Amino acid sequence: MIKNIKWLFLVSLTFVACNNNDEAVVDNNSSDGLPLTAGSADFTKYVSLGNSLTAGYCDNALFIEGQKGSYTNILAQQFALVGGGEFKIPLMADNIGGFVGGNPAFGPRLYFNGAGPAQVSGTPTTNPTTVLTGGFNNFGVPGAKSFHLITPGYGTLNPYFGRFASNPGTSVLADAVAQTPTFFSLWIGNNDVLSYATSGGTGANQTGNLNPATYGSNDITDPNVFASAYNTLLDGTNGLTKNGAKGVVANIPYVTSIPFFTTVKYNAATLTAAQASALNSGYATYNGGLQLAKNANLITEQERLARTITFAAGANALVIVDEYLTNLSGLGLPYYRQATSTDYILLSSGGVSAQTYLPAGNGTQFPLADKWVLSKSEVAELKTATDAYNVTIKALATSKGLAFVDANAVLAQVASPVGYTANNYNVTSTYVTGGAFSLDGVHPGPRGYALIANKFLEAINATYGSNLKAVDLSKYRIMYPASL
Repeated sequence: MIKNIKWLFLVSLTFVACNNNDEAVVDNNSSDGLPLTAGSADFTKYVSLGNSLTAGYCDNALFIEGQKGSYTNILAQQFALVGGGEFKIPLMADNIGGFVGGNPAFGPRLYFNGAGPAQVSGTPTTNPTTVLTGGFNNFGVPGAKSFHLITPGYGTLNPYFGRFASNPGTSVLADAVAQTPTFFSLWIGNNDVLSYATSGGTGANQTGNLNPATYGSNDITDPNVFASAYNTLLDGTNGLTKNGAKGVVANIPYVTSIPFFTTVKYNAATLTAAQASALNSGYATYNGGLQLAKNANLITEQERLARTITFAAGANALVIVDEYLTNLSGLGLPYYRQATSTDYILLSSGGVSAQTYLPAGNGTQFPLADKWVLSKSEVAELKTATDAYNVTIKALATSKGLAFVDANAVLAQVASPVGYTANNYNVTSTYVTGGAFSLDGVHPGPRGYALIANKFLEAINATYGSNLKAVDLSKYRIMYPASL
């Protein structure tokens, strides 16, 4: 009996030892509680390529804290837990943003003053002619389109890249590959459609034009040009997959999922009965001219109705200029119609808030110019191009075994009525208060970049068998204060 008791005691000790062992291997820094692992990935030398999103652009500027808060720097911090090396960033000189002497594309950052966005005070100290030396890891270049990353001498065209390019004739890709990366991230193509969208479609759709040297800054990139550039970027001989480097790529979100296009509603004109009556009298001649055009078979009844402008007390659709309408200049009739839910009014253009100029009669007494509106036809052009880019990105990610982030789906969820929830925090695309986007309405805020980093980590874990833990969104603020 005593012998049996001894054996039972030894067995119980064994169970205790096993339980203690199980507790010992729980790793709170991993996604699954198991010991941290990089899986089949090697994060020793991580480089990132892309545009302003990769650089950490935020609140309409590039500044030190924003650069440190980029999704790529967050990724590098997680990679460091499993052997990742230093992640060098070509930092700006201050937290004001912008360049010495001024530059329309690189200005001081915005902050929220309690009523709306305002520009921070202070004078920028970053000199674009001061060349930074030493190898860097973050090759996110604000303003870059897909083909810009492979363009020799791009630093002479883009002052931000010019600051840290290894020589005036190099390309972003060449300098990135020269770092001999073991792992990379690539998120490029947003600007191939975004600049067209943020200009209100004032650029040209270059589909069919295979010579990007002839493109304007606000043009839509031809899908074949995009595909060629993307293939070059991921090439195994001179591109990012050289020497068997692994990586993660992301597709392009629809521009209509960001607050720059969704904040000002198409029916933002709130009128009294007297105001509506006065406007109806003012547009009576125009509406009569449309009836004459229809009677002369110059337009269909459907177009006549679509172009007819009428107001009533309450919320009214804004009057816009739509150059996709039939040309009736022979009758002295302009390209006017009222917006619908398939049109998008820009948050800002040329630095003027749309919510400021609407009360002045713009959109009612004075039709909104083309640059203030992304029309239904322009949205369709953008969607067609974006879908084509995304087919290329997904196909190459699959063929090369790369991790893939469906950024289009992620931002669509953020823009949905329910938003995205993590760490008990709900992130939405609501301007200023939603937590996902910064004050420029285009680029993420600190918490938005953290969410993006988590989605990249999720894709990396799924593809390479790593177990990197997502960062806690509650640790990242919604926006930056006036003083940093």
